[in-house]
Order: sequence, then structure tokens, then C-alpha cells
Amino acid sequence: MNALTPVPAAAARTAPTPEDLTITIRDERFNRDSTPRKWWAGEPFGTAWHNALSATFPRGEAFFIEAVKAHREGADPKLEAEIRAFVKQEINHTREHIAFNRLAEDHGYDIKAIDTRVAELLALTKNRPAIANLAVTMALEHYTAMMAAEFLANPAHFKDADPEVRAMWRWHSAEEIEHKGVAFDTWNHATRDWTAWRRWKVRSLVMLTVTTRFFKNRWKDSLNLLEQDGITGWKAKCGLFSYLAWKPGIVRRIFPAWLAYFKPNFHPWDHDDRELIGLYEGEFADALMPAE
Repeated sequence: MNALTPVPAAAARTAPTPEDLTITIRDERFNRDSTPRKWWAGEPFGTAWHNALSATFPRGEAFFIEAVKAHREGADPKLEAEIRAFVKQEINHTREHIAFNRLAEDHGYDIKAIDTRVAELLALTKNRPAIANLAVTMALEHYTAMMAAEFLANPAHFKDADPEVRAMWRWHSAEEIEHKGVAFDTWNHATRDWTAWRRWKVRSLVMLTVTTRFFKNRWKDSLNLLEQDGITGWKAKCGLFSYLAWKPGIVRRIFPAWLAYFKPNFHPWDHDDRELIGLYEGEFADALMPAE
């Protein structure tokens, strides 16, 4: 069921999440038919990077959902509604990336090693305090929001990509921007008895750790997928580095937004970029329905 999820106003909130924010459930489906093997402009490096990202999403987004839900008790009505909408959006993202990953496998890519690595890493979180999992979720949600904003603001990223794949990533990006403050606001709610110094210290240290692991693992995963295309050694490394840092340069372009995370008073909605959603909202009009 497609739904437009209204978010009721709260009496008082310190977070700068817009009071008029509406999180929309867009029940879209993609990649059920054939898509080219090298779907990113017919070349392997962007294809490998995004395939590697997508392979992590089904388990990763399930982890995000559980981490946020674990801290919703006592949340104000607005945040409680945002959490429900966040969960619905992430469930749809998981479904679509499962379909995309299946398509990649149908084209001969072996992504099971990536899924296994993610499963092993998530297994290590089972005995960790729940608040630690929320801190990791908050950091990774900032990554998805940064990349989503760049994907929508800069059409060069998917300009020559397969139209079906491009549509999926743009849809996903719109929703990641829309719910970019949910994990952060849940963190502020869950740590409301902490000092500002402790909050900043923990989220900053977690972001540094997450950043190291994120790029180490995605680099390794991408090189593995490139090897499956017969591209190895310095050719693979230089091509991938050029894609990430030069043209179109997703890592280079999101660096300022990454750095902003370390400001003591940072919040994801310090920059209200909902206009990026509006640029593409017309494409999703048929998938929107009022909530029952």
C-alpha cells in the first residue's frame, strides 16, 4: 500500500528537523526485467561501486530499523511518527535492493562474499549495547544522506546509466534525504541524559571508525567485482580511485558534508535540501496516495 505519512507537530523540540516535514512512502518497484551487466554508462568502475553498495543494503537496512526501533520508547509524537515512516521506507528499500542484487547475480556477479562479510560484521553487534548500534546507524545514515543529496543534485552521476537503475537510485536517494534526521533525533532522544560533550565524543569517534570500515570494505568489495570483469591490479585500483575521487568524484564531493558531522552542534537538517526531492517528485506522483 502506498501512503503519504503525515507527521504531527510536537509541543516542543530542540532538534532542527523541520516541523512541516512529511515523510512519504513511495511504493516503487524496479529492476524486475533485464538490465545491462555494466549498467553505469557501460563501464565497470561505477557499476562495481554501486553493486558493492547495494549488496550491503538488505542486511544493513534491517540493522538500521532494529537500532532505531530499540530506542523509540518515550519519543514525542512527531518523532514516533517519523520512526514509523522511516521503517516503512527502509523495508521498501530492502525489497528493491534484493531485486537489484538478484539481477546482478543473474548477470554472473558473485556477491555472496559481500553478504557474508556484512553478516559476520553484524553478528559482532549482538552483544554490544543497543546505544552503540544506534550510533553506528546514525553515522551510516549520514553517509546515505550525503550520497543521496549528491546523486540528486548532480545528474552527472547517473546521466548515462541504465534508465531503470538510475530511477531506482534516485527514488532511494529522495527517501534517504527525507528521513535523514530520524536516526539522529532518535539518538538525541535516547541520550537525553548525557552531557553534550559525551554525545559529541561518542558520535565523532563512531563516525571515524565507521568511515574507516566503510571505505576499507567497499573498496575491497568493488575490487572483487572488478576482478570478476577481468580487471585487476593497478588498472582496477586506479580506475576505481578515479571514479570515486575525480570524475564524477562522489567521495571528493561529499567531503564537506562529512566534515560537518564533527561540529559540536551538528544536525542533519542544518541544511534543508528538500528542494532536491521536489526536483524529482513529479516522477513519483503515481506512487503517492493519502494515508488511510
